[in-house]
Amino acid sequence: MSNISPGSLYIAATPIGNLSDISARALKTLSDVDFIAAEDTRVTRKLLEHYQIKKPLISYYKHNSRESGEKIVSRILNGESCALVSDAGTPAVSDPGEELVRLCISNDINIIIIPGPCAAVAALALSGLGSDRFTFEGFLSGEKKKRSRHLEELKAEKRTMIFYEAPHKLMRTLKDMYETFGDRNVSISREMTKIYEETLRMSLSEAISHFTDKAPRGEFVLVLEGCKSDPVTDNKIDDAIDAVNKMISAGISVRDAVKKAADEFDCSRNVLYKTVVSGSDDHY
Repeated sequence: MSNISPGSLYIAATPIGNLSDISARALKTLSDVDFIAAEDTRVTRKLLEHYQIKKPLISYYKHNSRESGEKIVSRILNGESCALVSDAGTPAVSDPGEELVRLCISNDINIIIIPGPCAAVAALALSGLGSDRFTFEGFLSGEKKKRSRHLEELKAEKRTMIFYEAPHKLMRTLKDMYETFGDRNVSISREMTKIYEETLRMSLSEAISHFTDKAPRGEFVLVLEGCKSDPVTDNKIDDAIDAVNKMISAGISVRDAVKKAADEFDCSRNVLYKTVVSGSDDHY
């Protein structure tokens, strides 16, 4: 018996590699909807054939999202049910499916989620890095300026960051990250749930060295350690230290100099004092 609601969109997660990872509910949904909107019909057809499911497919990807989206919505508004799938994982996460979801929302269409695999969450769980707070950043731009701007905006981000990357762009991304963030810890997962699944946990410099010797293969998820300090605060402390040293050279006592500089640069007197004193034995 079908539990499909007519005139609804079903967001159905599919395996990211191992076909056994699809849920029973997802299979039932794919079997019972009127049609399936697929990012790549060839990829989805292989999945359906594996589970002996015969269902009409409609192509829905980045370059036809507007035209195809309108057709899909029109059919749903006429009472048909549709399952949205991506090539792998959860639709509408870093793929054009989000546009179809918004279009359905604007047309008051009922939307049901069929949860399942997600590469970002799987890689985070494997990383060993902080998972209580994290941010998903998807793919970085292929344009140097946009990519640099994106990374610069994340320089002070304290949450764990998750990125997707293609093999031919991996080295460029690792080098840009090293240049922007310094030598932070990173977990790099590739081919998750597949035969050659691998997760490397190392520093960015070690990752650059590793993939210099071994060409990247497969699709990658990078889980990057967040910032452990606040660059803005660090800059204030540095400026305050310079001010303190100038005042000391002018004959002002350490305590008075620290007090004035801490007030001027809005930073902690205790931290500033300890930093200044630890750097010199001349002014106790």
